Amino acid sequence: MTELSAAPVLSTPAEHIFEDPTPPPPPPPTAVRTQDELASVYEIERTAREIKDGGWNRVALQFPDAMLRDASWVAEALTEALGGSETHRVYILADTSYSACCVDEIAAEHAEAQIVVHYGRSCLSPTSRLPVIYVFTRHTLDIDQAVEAFSKEFPDKQHRVVVVADVTYQDHVAPLAATLRSAGYTELLHTEVTHDPTGTIPNRKVVDDSSSRGASATTELSQYSLFHISTPPPALLLALQTRMASLHVLSTPSLTTDDPTRTTNALLRRRFARVLTLATAGVVGILVNTLSVSNYLGSIDLLRRRIAEAGKKSYTVVVGKLNAAKLANFAEVDGWVVVGCWESGLVEEDAGFFKPVITPFEMEVALKPESERVWGLEWWGGIEKMDHDAVRQEEEELDEDESAPPEYDLRTGKLVASRPMRMLVRSANGDPKTGDSGEESSSSKTPGQSALVKREVGEVATINGVLSPGAEYLRSQRTWQGLGTDYDEENSTVVEEGRSGVARGYTVGEDAGRA
Repeated sequence: MTELSAAPVLSTPAEHIFEDPTPPPPPPPTAVRTQDELASVYEIERTAREIKDGGWNRVALQFPDAMLRDASWVAEALTEALGGSETHRVYILADTSYSACCVDEIAAEHAEAQIVVHYGRSCLSPTSRLPVIYVFTRHTLDIDQAVEAFSKEFPDKQHRVVVVADVTYQDHVAPLAATLRSAGYTELLHTEVTHDPTGTIPNRKVVDDSSSRGASATTELSQYSLFHISTPPPALLLALQTRMASLHVLSTPSLTTDDPTRTTNALLRRRFARVLTLATAGVVGILVNTLSVSNYLGSIDLLRRRIAEAGKKSYTVVVGKLNAAKLANFAEVDGWVVVGCWESGLVEEDAGFFKPVITPFEMEVALKPESERVWGLEWWGGIEKMDHDAVRQEEEELDEDESAPPEYDLRTGKLVASRPMRMLVRSANGDPKTGDSGEESSSSKTPGQSALVKREVGEVATINGVLSPGAEYLRSQRTWQGLGTDYDEENSTVVEEGRSGVARGYTVGEDAGRA
């Protein structure tokens, strides 16, 4: 029997617990492209023409991680096409690993750029400050193999199908649709790219050979199946799951078909479970992971107002790239809502997060009363569909806490207090509270300096007279509240010399006697 050279491993390693769960991007193709191929893929000629027509001299190029290897060549080729560095300055933005589908206006403004050229996939969310030129890049697609895969998926040539593709394969949609129509598919529609994230099919316009038919077909998409070229993001699958008859994905570059219905339905059920968790949350964190999408400030204000109307407390945090380690620092928060574009607003792989992370649409569902909380046949991931013009509905004032109906966590069955801000406190114009003896209570005498606001059940901490569930959590839940709080009431002691020696006998001070 061999002896162990090291202690056995009794548990799984924990060094990966707080790592970012976002899956890495696919590896770039290994084939070396020629300069003509690169010029075609990155559309150097069109980009230079649009920059000259716009009269812009300072240009920022935004690349996703998978395209950074071509960034230097693209910058040199574009500078040469624009007439040289004497007339135009070109900058490379290479710090957009997270939410690369959005235009990074902040990084572009650091370079004082006048326009951003965005390469690769994009959510096409409207920007707020800078103009943008989108270069989706071009990928090859075998039309014959795609037609064969389509025929196997839809043997009935009378089947109603809408052909959609990722923006990087958009150039192949029209030729594929024409080939399928010539093969006998009569109930076929295809799409074109448009800047409309709130459309039935986000950023797509349904067209056909007959313009009248194409216009009317947009209202009947629930009767059509979707054939999507390249794997779409999960947010798009969730949005289309309830709008189309069925979903069919042509994976690239293998050109194999897949039915994502089962996995998408499972993801929808998980999303609804997150909604139930946030419905009983008392403190909600608003995560801002984009500063470029138009109207993001108005969306934050709208979320704050609706959370406050529901009697909950909200905290706004700008985090950028999400990971479990960042959010774990805010133990007071019961759940998070992401303010971002319709693609990056969905955190699919959230198993490593301690608290649930949901979208603004899901937050609106969670804030509804239990009797009105119906999921329905709609899902959305971003802030584009938030109703900023909705009239504020004033809720009926409650005279006493006991008149409010009890709220239970549907997952655990426990009674919860999910409205920490709806409490009996003195209003600005109201009379101060009085106790049983008719004297004014201490909390009403100095509301700006009081440490606690008394109520019938428990206490809630305040900061400068404002109710603060975060301060209450620090006071009652935190096991460590800072240095110096454990020994304030103890008297100091005289310093005495301790024992010295070894275990078989100690000496005290200078005495030779053993202790």
